[in-house]
Amino acid sequence: MTPRPQGGMSQRARSLASMAFLVIDIGNSRLKWGLYARPHPEAELLAHGAVVLEEIDQLWASTWRHLPRPDGMLGCVVAGDAIKRRVEEQLAPWGLKARWLVSSEQGGGVRNGYDHPHRLGADRWAALVGARHHAVRGGQPVPALVIMVGTAVTIDALDASGTFLGGAIMPGFGLMLRALETGTAGLKVPMGQATDFPTNTSDALTSGGTDAISGAIERIYRRLARREGVEPLLLMSGGAAPKLAQLADELPLRQIDHLIFEGLLTLAAEQPGMTPAARVTG
Repeated sequence: MTPRPQGGMSQRARSLASMAFLVIDIGNSRLKWGLYARPHPEAELLAHGAVVLEEIDQLWASTWRHLPRPDGMLGCVVAGDAIKRRVEEQLAPWGLKARWLVSSEQGGGVRNGYDHPHRLGADRWAALVGARHHAVRGGQPVPALVIMVGTAVTIDALDASGTFLGGAIMPGFGLMLRALETGTAGLKVPMGQATDFPTNTSDALTSGGTDAISGAIERIYRRLARREGVEPLLLMSGGAAPKLAQLADELPLRQIDHLIFEGLLTLAAEQPGMTPAARVTG
């Protein structure tokens, strides 16, 4: 079934929603949500949507009130406690207790190699967990780069055993362009196209950002390949991921629509009661 955006549900989807589970990913500019038939990474996606952070206060009235009440939820948030409280207010009419993911030392088949595991962004942790079962070639686990392309770009490395080795954070397309607009006179131009040899300023800016992000990915890809002795997979997700689709011409790239959601569902399935071992708050 193709999920209907912004909460629209078919009759069949409603019949599957008796044990529905809500996952939420709050980034720096948007809130993304998905309603699944159950808390499991292979569950059917019944409905989903996204709003900019400024529109969170209308979520219940505009969309969520039309959905079946979920039995539970799990979310990740990088936008701060004030945004989190606004989302909790939207969940209140359901009587649903909000639970928020905190990165931990291990979960979902991934071991967290960060110096201070709980300081890893919860969205990055969920994406790594979601990526783990995709990092397979010929039935065998392989290393992978997990790339999230949004307001910021994260490039995180998983080895074949599922250990998170570390990763990089860099500005996304919008941040790069705004930095140039702020610091350079005369560069307030529309977004252009990425081309090999740009011949106008809009295309030059977009091409520069694309090449910067692609170049970082390629460098880390080569490092991981040397370390592991095998070609890693590139698993990419995020709202701006299509802008880097040309990487598939050179590297084994797979775009996955809901990688963070898959990670949240995996962790929820491991700890259906949301015990402290699942490292959630709320």
